Amino acid sequence: MNRLETLGAEHDREGFDCGVEALNNYLRQVARQHAQRGISRVFVLVEDDSPAPKPVLGFFSLAACEAESEELPASLGRKLPRKIPAVRLGRLAVHREHQGQGIGKDLVLLALKKTAEGAALVGVAGLFVDAKDSSVAQFYEKFGFVALPDQPLTLFLPVQTLLQTVAAMGFE
Repeated sequence: MNRLETLGAEHDREGFDCGVEALNNYLRQVARQHAQRGISRVFVLVEDDSPAPKPVLGFFSLAACEAESEELPASLGRKLPRKIPAVRLGRLAVHREHQGQGIGKDLVLLALKKTAEGAALVGVAGLFVDAKDSSVAQFYEKFGFVALPDQPLTLFLPVQTLLQTVAAMGFE
C-alpha cells in the first residue's frame, strides 16, 4: 500500500529518477527549499512500510497563484471577477521503475484532494497545470481540465468539477 506524505528529510530524493532531469533536479535540489520558504508544498508517494530513507515513487507540488478570468474559456470565466485566486499543480513526476502502473493518475487524484482540502479553508476558483506537450495535456483532460484558449498547454480545472471528482472518488 502506498501513502502520501509531505516531503521531508526522511525521503530519498537522490535516488529519484523519472527520466526528466529538470524534474529530478527540482526534487533533489529545490523542493525542500521551496517548502521551507512557503513557496510551494511538495507531496511524495511512498510505500507504507518503507524504512528511512524512504524511496520516492512519485511526487507533485502545489502552490497558490493568481490568474486573469479573461484567460479562461468564456463559459468558465465570464461570471468570475477579473483576478481569481487558484492553485497551481507545479510539478508531477513518477519514478521510472513505477511508470505505467497508474501512479501518475493516483498523484493527480491526490493533488485534487489536497486542493479540495485547501479550498475548504480559502477561496479558490480552481486548479491550473502546465502540460509539457499535447499528450500530457490529453492526460489532464481526462480529469476534467480544460485548455486555455490562447495557451493550449495550460489547463484549468474549475473548483466545482474538482470537488465533484474528489467526492466521486470517495475522499473525505
